[in-house]
Parts: sequence; C-alpha cells; structure tokens
Amino acid sequence: MTYRHIHEPDPWELGYKMPAEWDRHAATWLAWPHNAEDWPGKFQAIPWVYADIARHLSQVEDVHILVQDAAGAKRILTVLKRAGAALERIHLHEGRTNRVWVRDSGPIFLTSTVANSTTSALAITNWKFNAWAKYDNWQLDDALPTRIATLLNIPEWTPHVGGHRVVLEGGSIDVNGAGTLLTTEECLLSEVQQRNPGVTREQLEQVFRECLGIEQVVWLNRGIEGDDTHGHVDDISRFVDADTIVTAVEQNRSDENSQPLEENLDRLRTARNHRTGQPFRIVELPLPAPVIFEGQRLPASYANFYIANNIVLVPTFNDPNDRIALNMLAETFPRRKIIGIHALDLVWGLGTLHCMTQQQPAI
Repeated sequence: MTYRHIHEPDPWELGYKMPAEWDRHAATWLAWPHNAEDWPGKFQAIPWVYADIARHLSQVEDVHILVQDAAGAKRILTVLKRAGAALERIHLHEGRTNRVWVRDSGPIFLTSTVANSTTSALAITNWKFNAWAKYDNWQLDDALPTRIATLLNIPEWTPHVGGHRVVLEGGSIDVNGAGTLLTTEECLLSEVQQRNPGVTREQLEQVFRECLGIEQVVWLNRGIEGDDTHGHVDDISRFVDADTIVTAVEQNRSDENSQPLEENLDRLRTARNHRTGQPFRIVELPLPAPVIFEGQRLPASYANFYIANNIVLVPTFNDPNDRIALNMLAETFPRRKIIGIHALDLVWGLGTLHCMTQQQPAI
C-alpha cells in the first residue's frame, strides 16, 4: 500500500502516539560516520566505535544503517564483520547525510493501537531539521524522515504552526509513552539558536498533543555546558518508566553545571504526573568530571544512554563515576543488561549514544 502525506486529521485523532523508548523495538537506525571534520584529529577511531555499538545492538534487534553511497557499503560491512556484528541483522541503505546524529535529523516514529486495513500501525512525524539553528549544512539531514518513510512504506505527518514547518530534534524531548514529555526552555523557547521564531509555549504544547499524543509537558530550564544544541534534554533528564525520571546532578558547587541542574531537579520534584496526580520518582545521576579536549568542554553525560531490546548502552568516560552511574542504571533497569561504551572519542563530535540512535518501534 502506498501512503500519501497526511495532514488532516492529525495523528492523535487517529490513535497514534509516540511510544516510550523502552517499548519493544523492531530496529535501531544509525547513519555511518563519514565526515572527518565532525571529529577533527580523532575520526579514525569513530567507525570502530560505531561498529562496536552496532555489534551490541545486532544481538538484540535489527540495525538499519544509512551510508553515503553504495561504493562504501562493502567497506562498512568489512568493518562490521571484523567487529563481530551479526550481519544477518544489519541492513545498509544508501542515504546521504550531512552529519550522523539521527536522533535529531531522523523521523520520530508513532504507533497506533487502533490501526486497520486503511491505517498503518506505524507512522512517522517529519519535523524540520535545521542543524540546531547553528550550522548551514542541513539539507541532506532534513530529507532523512521522508527517505525512511519511503523505505518502510509508512505514512508521515509534517507538523506545521502558522503555515511553517515546526523545527524539532528528537534529542530535545523525552517521553514516557503515557502522555508526558520532558523538554527544556533553553532549547525550545530561547532566542539563542531559536528554532521556531514567533511560536509560543502553548502552540508547541498543542502540536505535541496533536502529533505525538502528549497531554503534559514538563519544562526544565537549561541543559549542560558544552552542549552545542543549546539545551537538549537527553543529556540531563530521561524517563526510565512511566513514573520515574533519571536526572543529572552536579555535586561540585563550583562547577558551572551545578546551579542549572539543581533548578531542574527542583522543577522535577514539584511536577505531578497528570495520570496519577502524584510526584514522579526521581533518581539522581552523577556527571563525570569535566571532559575537556583542546580547551573545549564537551557534553559528557551518562544520561545520554540508549535503551534497546533487553539492553541499555551507557556512555563511559574513564571516570570514577562511571561505575556509580552504571550501577545506578542497573538498579533502574533490573531486567536489562547494562553495557558501558567508551565514549571519550565519540563525545568529541559533541554527542554520544542517544544522539546517534533512533528507535523504530515494533508493531
């Protein structure tokens, strides 16, 4: 069946919503690293980091990888084979990208429990991507959602407000699958790296409801230092079940992250779950010591973990808090294996595990 681009009625009216990351996946989407300028001086290691991540993911679900051209596919398969990935679960697709942060440039998937012969159980929302309102080269990345919707033969919605496509990156939001969304004012409401000039908080909440099935938005203040996205929530606060939020804290009062993260913690403590009227359970997750390379502080955070089928991949940074964070997340996800991924090279590209992945829900 071929689907047209649907604008009316909206996904919410047809029973679609954005599921939680811990819901069962059909696959994870990645884009293979190709631009040495994204990791200046360290790029040689990055394909091997990706291959190791694909190895872990391919043990538990299919992995779709976007590659720049067919000519490079054979070389990539060789790297994946050498790394021990399960090649029968690896699927390469030609699809050029500017960068590889598929969390932000890729589609946000929706599922429906009321699908029928005329409505697909899986769909996507195609938000505009403009490279975090910071870089000029984003046009290839902006085309990714339609490319993936075409590959999967599923419908897509393109959210608009006032006749303009809404800019939204997947890393700027986190959901619990039960109607609540986390985000930050710094990212979506600030005039710095402004995504949607003239669009109000209320208009964003309405489009989240219509396109993602969101009934409650919990607004945090700011993200962490070194984050060139200007406030992505997936570096600071994440749902781990419908009622529990893991949030980054900084115990060192002299660190520039301490006060903003304390304010976020206060907001989370005062928030109430719209379903139960009760406070959320809050788990405080430490940060590693500042990771600095060539004089630049990098956005190193354990909160940038990725939840896959039966496993959770967690970035680690050769820091004493690695062990503490891994143990805390093991307690938080008692039925999943917690796997640390060395991310000191990866974070030089200003992102880690959650930034590079995008889950495709199972239906």
